[in-house]
Parts: sequence; structure tokens; C-alpha cells
Amino acid sequence: MKIKRNIGRIAFVICLCTTVMMGCKKFLTVEPIDRLTGNNFYQSKEDVEANIARIYSQFFEKLNESWVIGAIGEARSGEIFPSPTAGTDRMILRDLGTNNMNAVYNNTLSGGRSQGYAMYKVSIWDTYYKVIQSCNILISKLEEGIPGLSASDKDRYKAEATFMRCLSYFWMVRLYGDVVYYTDAYFAKQLPREDMVSVISKSIADLESVKDIMPWTFGESSQRGARASRGSIIALLMHMKMWNANFDSSNATKYYESVASLGKELRASGVHHLYKLTPEEWAKVSKGRTEESLFEFYRTINYDDQNNAYAPLWDHFLRWPYKFPRYNQQFSIAYYSSIFMYRIYPLNGPADKRKELWYEDMYANDGLFVLKKFAANVFASGNEDSNPDNTFMIFRYADALLLEAEALANLGAAREAEAITVLNIVRDRAEAPRYAGGGTDLKNFIFEERCRELIGEGARYFDLIRTRRILNPQWTMNPMTIDQYNRRAWTWPLDASAKNFNSKIVLNDYWTGGN
Repeated sequence: MKIKRNIGRIAFVICLCTTVMMGCKKFLTVEPIDRLTGNNFYQSKEDVEANIARIYSQFFEKLNESWVIGAIGEARSGEIFPSPTAGTDRMILRDLGTNNMNAVYNNTLSGGRSQGYAMYKVSIWDTYYKVIQSCNILISKLEEGIPGLSASDKDRYKAEATFMRCLSYFWMVRLYGDVVYYTDAYFAKQLPREDMVSVISKSIADLESVKDIMPWTFGESSQRGARASRGSIIALLMHMKMWNANFDSSNATKYYESVASLGKELRASGVHHLYKLTPEEWAKVSKGRTEESLFEFYRTINYDDQNNAYAPLWDHFLRWPYKFPRYNQQFSIAYYSSIFMYRIYPLNGPADKRKELWYEDMYANDGLFVLKKFAANVFASGNEDSNPDNTFMIFRYADALLLEAEALANLGAAREAEAITVLNIVRDRAEAPRYAGGGTDLKNFIFEERCRELIGEGARYFDLIRTRRILNPQWTMNPMTIDQYNRRAWTWPLDASAKNFNSKIVLNDYWTGGN
């Protein structure tokens, strides 16, 4: 059953679920769902499907309300600049690139010069906790027993809800640092924020308990990538463990060994693979629902999906003929600095199919720059103004391969040959020269390969944070001091509304106490 069509067929159930969530008293002061809906809500597999669909929808609604993916994972690195022809509202890119987050927050409030970006909404965590609450309640109901579910259905739904709960916690940790952690269904007690390493460690244990009961596939290509699978769980586990390897450094070796093992398991499954880098094949990947996708939020105009005009990251780096209409789309809104582009793709450097397929005017410091990586699926013509109809990619197979290679390289000389083998899977697909080296050079090369492969997918800033390269101007145009890093200047301001129903909440000190 297709998730999107499922939503349409059982809209009355989802509306009921939405009413329940809107009726709750915000974060950690909730009323039991039984009291609000009676005991008839979870009475069939269709009810569970509707609830799962709503959980995915809630998370995506949070992504769709602002330029969150571009802002949190790309622009804060300092390499993205507004084009000279861009409007004044686009100057927020400069604030993001200099870590001037209070200005970013204030300038997107009602009446601010960059109001359309709605960046202040990134600082509000309520929706993530609504997702977590929905997951907790569903898991509780599955454990109680729901009519019409087989044992395998119950396992799959439990694993799916656990994945979305853990994804929510991981997403928030990378945004806010410490967060409030709970897994009980009907939790109303006020708790303080918990150390982020502890939250990630608990989420890792939670995910590991369900990984092997989650199927690799669902039998329908329409659900591939758009619905969590075992590959999704493995990708999230890899990311969480690589995050903790930095912040829980005394256990780094344990994390690296586990990531290497998970990567090997993912490759051995044979379920996922890299598509050829041709215009036709890459268009499929960026559209979504391919074997290269590990998890995504699939969007398509065929289902009348509506994206916030500011939500897609790729819109900033396109111009005519990759974006319509021609008369006012002659220049891209933004560009990646040539300093960064020359670093990852040196002039007259080695062959690399990605340079040809993904860019036009790749060294231009103005609106001529195009990141064609996201340009293929444009279904517009004439005077129609429309963004490419692409998926919102969260985890991709190439990302997981490079995390595995990174973990292996960090395990020392004895594992370097393995690291290079995995790294070269990505290099081979790009028709780029195979890497041969070792030591620090290998680690640095893998980091830069992630820059080349994952540009525009919201990974770079978090890679800088978790590898501590954010401290070194060699790797970023917006470096931090060690003092700023330790005081978590890499987080976002947490909106004061988080304290409304929880007196134990303390806001992020770096953004409230001056910097």
C-alpha cells in the first residue's frame, strides 16, 4: 500500500489523529490518546498504517516549514553566498555563513527582511516531540495487541516507529545538543535536558533491539526509500555512532568497529547499490524511490504535494534553463564559493564524472553558478514558476559507504586496505581515479570525498562538527575557536517557548549569554 495513497484513502483516520495531537497540551504535558479517541482507534492494520503515515507526515511538515536542510547542514559552513543579483532577503545566507544565529533568528520573525526563510521555526522543537509522542503511543499499543496484525506486522511497525523516534532524537541532538529524552507513551513529568551522548547511546540501544526484525524491502517499489527499512536503521545507526565517536571519544574505537560492521552488513545485503552517473540514472536517484535511497521524504506533483517555496535546498543553485520562467530566472540565487569549489575539484584536476553531470560554471562567484545535481526533474515550461520535483533525501547509500570507509580508516593501518576498497566503490561510480594512500592523507581524502559526493545534501556542516574540522580554517571558511566549540556555538538557539510547559528547561547558553 503506497504511503501517499494510504493517506488519501483513510483521511478520516488521519484527521482524527491530527485532532488528537493538536488537542495535547504541547510537549510533556499530554493527555492519553485513549481518553481523546476512545479505545476504538487502534482496531485494525489500516489504523496502524494511518498512524505511521501521519508520523512521517508530521516530521516532513517540520522540514517543509523553512529552509531547514540547507541552513543546518550546508550554509553554516560559510561556503554559500547570495548572488549579486539576489534580493535583500537572501542576505540571510551571509548571517548563516558567519554563524550569526541571533540575526538569523530575529530576521526571519514576522516582518523581518528574510521572513520567507522562517528560520526562527528551526529553533522550535515541539513538532519533533509530537512525532516522538506518536511513536511512543503506537509502540505501546502494539505491545498491548492490535486486532488483525500478524507477528511480522507487529515487528515491522514497532521497528518503523522506533526508527522515527530515534531519527527525531538524532535530528534534535544535532540542532540543539542536549534534549529531553523519554520513551513512555503517556509521559507528563517535567524532565531536564539530558546529555546528548546519553540520548544517542540510548537511541542506539533502542534501534539495535529492532534492527534485525525490520525487513530490507516491502515488496513494492513505490515504498522503496520512502518508508523506513533495515537499510534506514543501519544508516541511522552509522550516523549516530560516528557522532558519538567524537563526543564520547573514550569509546571511539568501539563506535568505529560497529560502523565498519554495519557498513559491511549493508553491502552484503545486496539490496542497495549506486546508480550509474548518467543524466537518466541520476534523475531517478534525485527523484527518489531507488535502490540507492536508504531513507527519504518522497514528494511528487503527481500526488499534489505542495512544498514551501523556501524549503527545497536545490532551488538556490538553479537558473534557466534548469529553472523557469526564463524572463526572471537568468541567475541562480546563491553559489558555492570558488575557494571551496577549487579545493574539492582543483582546476585541471583528475577526471570526475560528477563535475560534468552536477555543475555548470562551477567556479563562478555569481549567479551563473549552477548545481545541476538537483536540476533533472523540472516539470515546468513557459512562465510557470516551479522547483524541480525531487525527493528530500535523508540517507543515501554513497553516504553510508563513505561513513564505513571513514570508520575503517580511523581504526588504523591494519584496516586501511578495507577503507580504500570501500572508498573506491564511490570513486569508481564517479569514473574518478582510484585512491591509493594511507594515514592522515586517507582520512582527509575520505572527508573531501564526502564533500564531493554529498554536496547539497545537508551533510557537510555536521561532518565538520563531528570530525572537529570546524576548528581548522583549512577545512572551512567559517572556523570556530575551541572555546566556541566547547560552548556549543554549533547548536541553534532554542526558542523560549520550550520553557512554557517545562520549568526545568534551560535554553542554549551560548545564544542567551552572549558570544
